[in-house]
Amino acid sequence: MPILTRRQLLQTAGQGFGSLALGSLEAAETSHRAQIVAPKAKRVVQLFMGGAASHIDLFDFKPALVKHHGEASDFGEAVEAFQNGLGPWKKPVWDFKPYGQCRKMLSDVVAPLGACADDMAFVHNLVGKTGVHSQGTLLQATGFNLPGFPGMGCWVSYALGSMSDNLPTFVVLPDHRGFASNGPKNWDSAFLPSQHAGTIIYPGADTPISDLFPHKAGRYISAKSDREGFALLEQLNRKHQQQREEDSRLDSRIKSYELAAKMQLAAPEALDISKEPAHVKAMYGIQEHRKEWPTEINPAEEADYMGRKCLAARRLLERGVRFVQIWSGNDNGFPRRNWDSHEDVERDHGPLAWGMAKAVSALILDLKQRGLLDETIILWTTEFGRMPSTQGGKGRDHNPYVFTNWLCGGGIKGGVIAGESDQWGYKPLDRTNPTMVYDIHATILHLLGIDHTKLTWRHNGLDRRLTDVHGRVIRELAG
Repeated sequence: MPILTRRQLLQTAGQGFGSLALGSLEAAETSHRAQIVAPKAKRVVQLFMGGAASHIDLFDFKPALVKHHGEASDFGEAVEAFQNGLGPWKKPVWDFKPYGQCRKMLSDVVAPLGACADDMAFVHNLVGKTGVHSQGTLLQATGFNLPGFPGMGCWVSYALGSMSDNLPTFVVLPDHRGFASNGPKNWDSAFLPSQHAGTIIYPGADTPISDLFPHKAGRYISAKSDREGFALLEQLNRKHQQQREEDSRLDSRIKSYELAAKMQLAAPEALDISKEPAHVKAMYGIQEHRKEWPTEINPAEEADYMGRKCLAARRLLERGVRFVQIWSGNDNGFPRRNWDSHEDVERDHGPLAWGMAKAVSALILDLKQRGLLDETIILWTTEFGRMPSTQGGKGRDHNPYVFTNWLCGGGIKGGVIAGESDQWGYKPLDRTNPTMVYDIHATILHLLGIDHTKLTWRHNGLDRRLTDVHGRVIRELAG
């Protein structure tokens, strides 16, 4: 006796109850993702500084720290530090200067971003939930500080779909040295269909996309046999799928294979920066004829690596990729190649920050002159900030109590500050009304034309969403 699928069982139960039950099941398995408002943006670039970048050394100037540098820190309350970072007050490592008509104070180490100050909006009162890297990273990437939830790019991919038949909707450009905390969990689709997961690409590498082309050992494979093999595989897959209509995994895998075949033509062209003009590559900080970098990390090296990712991002956005996530900093290595500056902020942040600022300012200006910035949101984030007191004299401990995000493009009001930290950069100035990551995510979805409360997926009996049960659109940013 053949085994009936759930759909077939309901259909045999009669046109009345059976159809009604089937309809309710289909509704339960379908997420609500309608666009509610007119979108101001089509694309998103998420810049993630892995390891926790110091807001008070880069973007959030605190004169009180300069005035009281070296004095015993007094927070006015008991503080739970991650390690032992409650030493004396520590002034910013670099001087700050005003930029743009908005006169935004920026650190000298991120001075290249000064050219974009009037396009940028800063949130200095962002609050986290944890001082643990893995949890803080997941919270910013997925909206939850536990694994098992889709990344923001996955939600955007699911909600809006693709703008290109030949390239992924969601692309991830990791740090070339390795993954940050959690690795692929930050961009995994979790309970959403797997085709919405991020596709990893390494611009500038010998193999930017793993397994896109046959291995060198497969020289006996001809174009004709390759096509015939794919056709046979598709036939077998479809037959298998017909017997398992309720399982979406195979359909997602088929779509992934189909996309991979199309990417064999589109991806190499999109990632080929050799035809970009020399002045464009120089603007991004790319060294065309570089020799091997010295062992010690340096700003030019970081600008080159970050510049290649940012220029590849621009080319991908132009060709229809909707969400690009760019990572700076990995989870391994010493001296540190990430932003987790417990020992020495100047040593660790200096090259990373200048290289980031050089490449990202070029991305903003490049998108702007091409008419793409108005419909592309750029979000700069990190898992939490760093303490205004010293750790070991030169370092700073974790600070989840307040830190900075900034945004620009895609309907964001430039030259504004939406929320401030206190005089030390320790907690929000207004502790009753901090900004949470849910608010950042809700604002980005709003600018993409989506009501964050309506973008849901039924999972384990709950209507899950990127913003959980929280979130408000930050009107100071989005109007």
